[in-house]
Amino acid sequence: MKPFKHIALIANVELPEVTEPLKRLCRFLEKEGYSVALESKTALLVANNTLPVFDYLDEELKLDLVVVVGGDGSMLSVGRSVAELNIPLLGVNRGRLGFLTDIQPDDMENQLIRVLAGDYIASNRFLLEISLSRKGEKINSGEAINDVVVHPGSSLRMMEFELYIDKQFVYSQRSDGLIVSTPTGSTAYALSGGGPILHPNLDAIVLVPMNPHTLSSRPVVVGGDSSIEIKLGLRNEHSMVTCDGQNDLIPQPGDVICIEKKMQPLRLIHQADNSFYATCRTKLGWGSRLGSSNRNR
Repeated sequence: MKPFKHIALIANVELPEVTEPLKRLCRFLEKEGYSVALESKTALLVANNTLPVFDYLDEELKLDLVVVVGGDGSMLSVGRSVAELNIPLLGVNRGRLGFLTDIQPDDMENQLIRVLAGDYIASNRFLLEISLSRKGEKINSGEAINDVVVHPGSSLRMMEFELYIDKQFVYSQRSDGLIVSTPTGSTAYALSGGGPILHPNLDAIVLVPMNPHTLSSRPVVVGGDSSIEIKLGLRNEHSMVTCDGQNDLIPQPGDVICIEKKMQPLRLIHQADNSFYATCRTKLGWGSRLGSSNRNR
């Protein structure tokens, strides 16, 4: 694999626990001779910083890699930007679960030196593109790495909508909403809603109803190239469309939400020995080998 030379560092500045590993990371990369730049808010965490600082990621920075110090939420936020620029993304975990953040702070330097030298695996993760239309006119848009959630917002009432896949009517539903998830997001909110776990390499999208008012409504898995349309009922006055739990679109009754795969994927970098199943065992508490005292084996 191609080694990395020009690296940008972005930290979740709202987490106090990122400061120490961020400083260690800066010292390590400088010592090893890498070209390093810091995002402007991240630079405020490094006293007497002498490294270059940038406000926004763009092609002029000529980056080989972006390293995020934070949790999965930080990875999602940065990932939507770097996907468009085709810059690989690597995470140092300072959050909770850490499905996307591969590097652990306790052994950060030893793990990073191998990855940066080219001993890694790359995983392409597709994003979802969302468009919100009103009376046939597109009025808003968004992107998501994990999921798009259509929900009643602040209202405690069920919402009504019609679901279409590839222009074919699927069903109408009364429920608390619908989760439309990528394989990457299948271990997040969709899993809490009773959806299946999809391997990240699958080209598929899962639709998970939220508390549907019928026992026969179950999660549906469709092809990754499917076009998904959700037409809101005329009584949904407080509905919202939330992308990755971070960005909201505000529809009105009768609006149509179209969700499709984005052409440009996100390229995640993992350690060479990374295993999706080992991650599930660790993060989700799956059983270890019989007779083993180590849950992660």
